[in-house]
Amino acid sequence: MNLEQLNQEYHCFNIIQDLQEKEEGKLKGLKISVKDSICVKDMESAAGSKMLEGYKPVFHATAVQKVLNEGATIIGKTSQDCFGFGSFSMNTGIGFSQPLNPIDKTRVTGGSSGGSACLTKLADFDHVSFGESTGGSIACPAAYCGVVGFTPTYGRISRYGLIDYGNSLDKLGLIAKTVKQCAEVLEIVAGHDEKDSTSIDAPVDQYTKFLNKDIKGLKIGIIKESLQEGIESEVKAAFELTINKLKDKGAIVEEVSLPLTFKYGISVYYLIAMCEASTNLAKLCGIRYGAEEKPEGNFNEYFSKVRSENFNEEAKRRIILGTFARMSGFRDAYYIKAAKIRTLIINEYKELFKNYDVLVSPTMPNVAPKIEDVKKLTPLQNYMMDVLVCGPNLAGLPHISIPVGEQTLPIGFMIMGDHLQESKIIQVASEVEK
Repeated sequence: MNLEQLNQEYHCFNIIQDLQEKEEGKLKGLKISVKDSICVKDMESAAGSKMLEGYKPVFHATAVQKVLNEGATIIGKTSQDCFGFGSFSMNTGIGFSQPLNPIDKTRVTGGSSGGSACLTKLADFDHVSFGESTGGSIACPAAYCGVVGFTPTYGRISRYGLIDYGNSLDKLGLIAKTVKQCAEVLEIVAGHDEKDSTSIDAPVDQYTKFLNKDIKGLKIGIIKESLQEGIESEVKAAFELTINKLKDKGAIVEEVSLPLTFKYGISVYYLIAMCEASTNLAKLCGIRYGAEEKPEGNFNEYFSKVRSENFNEEAKRRIILGTFARMSGFRDAYYIKAAKIRTLIINEYKELFKNYDVLVSPTMPNVAPKIEDVKKLTPLQNYMMDVLVCGPNLAGLPHISIPVGEQTLPIGFMIMGDHLQESKIIQVASEVEK
């Protein structure tokens, strides 16, 4: 099945287009798809939104340029939730198609990098996809589609060229069939970038050296809250089976607790993310940036018309909530308080990493739900689905989702490490992958 046929059946692409700048390099022969929120020069990059439909950047995102320099080929832009707003890739922008689960088309792909995960599962060629994670948008679709989703430390990969959702949360990452593919590409794209003030100026490890490395003696912490109420039985069973296999390989496994993260993580994440999204999207008003309409009426009338007709329902909801939470009189009560609790959550993780090499949990509490079931969820129920993935994203921690179990529908096993400890994650992940 060629890419056009595959897209007609699963709706995983927004744009299909070949781009290669060099014929030789470390990534020669590798096909790379790019989430629609990451800029590729002269290739429509709309972040899955009607508001940016037709926008063609005049530059490459730094990560895109790095893989092109090593001989990779960009094959197009993948489907996503509009601006990354969603857990299921069902909040696609007006006029955009929703990607379908590659194993069961009646189910969701997960979001917001749903098109990337779907294509990765279906690809019968050497392929890696650039995803982006704000609160779990790489790990979630990787778990639902049965592929590997790697989210590195915040700032490990340059964010230059990313159409932003939440500046203090957004992270570029990788979705692939194997841990090895993630490690190989991460060695190329990680590193400091003068164009991004949030990128980390630290040496880049040779991540591939940690593949298939013995895990005997490594200390692994099982987050006990992740296995409590709301976890489907088959998810829990697959997780426990994987843990037993890690013990057999000599890992030291103990139960740990993150009470603050699980009590406040969802609330803190959505407050901060919506406030930052509201700020970032304010520029898309149809005058300098975003879709344009016939200039009629005063500024407020024009501004409202453009945004009403080009933002989807979820984007409007998040703009309204975020604007409210950062208004004068409410900012201290909501945004500032959330930022303070975020610091406490980071410290809670840091305390555990003093004694443990990695932490583990299921990636998602369930297998990919049916599309019809997701449509019945309230917005709050939608947001609660991120309970397991929002913590490491809030803390800016590297994490990976690996498919585990032998059931019909994929289940994700998530491994989290301390900041810049991607190597340890790869070490454990490659063992889980076996």
